[in-house]
Amino acid sequence: MTHLHNRVEGKVLKEKLAMAEQLNRTTISFYKYHNITDPQAFRDELYRTLDSLGVMGRIYVAHEGINGQISVPTENVDRFREMLYSISFLNGIRLNIAVEDDGKSFFKLKILVRRKVVADGLDDASFDVTNSGVHLSAAEFNKLADNPDTVIVDMRNHYESEVGHFKNAICPDVDTFRDSLPIVEDMLADKKDKNLVMYCTGGIRCEKASAWMKHRGFKKVFQLNGGIIEYARQVKAENLENKFLGKNFVFDERLGERISDDIISNCHQCGKPCDDHTNCKNDGCHLLFIQCKECAAEFAGCCSAECKETLLLPADQQKEIRKGLNKGRQVFKKGRSESIKKNTASLNTA
Repeated sequence: MTHLHNRVEGKVLKEKLAMAEQLNRTTISFYKYHNITDPQAFRDELYRTLDSLGVMGRIYVAHEGINGQISVPTENVDRFREMLYSISFLNGIRLNIAVEDDGKSFFKLKILVRRKVVADGLDDASFDVTNSGVHLSAAEFNKLADNPDTVIVDMRNHYESEVGHFKNAICPDVDTFRDSLPIVEDMLADKKDKNLVMYCTGGIRCEKASAWMKHRGFKKVFQLNGGIIEYARQVKAENLENKFLGKNFVFDERLGERISDDIISNCHQCGKPCDDHTNCKNDGCHLLFIQCKECAAEFAGCCSAECKETLLLPADQQKEIRKGLNKGRQVFKKGRSESIKKNTASLNTA
């Protein structure tokens, strides 16, 4: 009997993954908006198949479609593609292959049924979600980017654009995609006749965002086909100018893949140039923030002196301290912390 969920503790799997040498696995992302009548049945069958192929990763299934980021044993990539393409509505979809890959992007397979594959906060019934922007290749994107009548907008969150973004892009200071849509619309209220070029990691956020912006009266809306991941592939394959600066943040254990040698962000603790994200090692925090190797050593991988002190306590005491904390909200804070600010201030005056 195939179990339809992982049965080994995640922490154990993560530690095992960290100790392994470079693994012969390929990280792939894909998405498709399509009406799925029975998401749960689709999810269960998909889990059985992917588990048999040794796939790990995170996939969201909803009535509106599928959104996946996975790691496949490289020897099984062709079999995975054949399996995916055997599903009628997924036949021929683009598979975004990771730019940088050590095989350690995921440590277990998780397939979840959700209300939406991306939390966008939109009422899909209020506009035509299929009327999306014109899809641009890397060469077409570069050409439009050089046009003075073009506005480039990053549809990702602040912690993503902080470590990497396109030249001259508008990068809204938002925590979630849901937050970005009204803010971007307001920022561009007087630019509805400009070439509006939108981009994100792999393209899925822009499918909805571009349709929404057209619905809201923007005349010339474009989106980067395949997002930053596909752009990087095309730039390399076609020897094009790379207009992306820095790293592409990714939502897996890698936390980023380098697109250019530029380092455009700074360590949140000491302020030196750095674009390496990490999660605070204190299980009662897990704040996502940027930390250089020196600060990682000084603070034992924690975001603050307080978290470091907690980490040094016996496990039972740490567990006691965590009791009653709303860990969920702490885990999902992304690079915003008063303790980091205070810590940085003390370092700067030292």
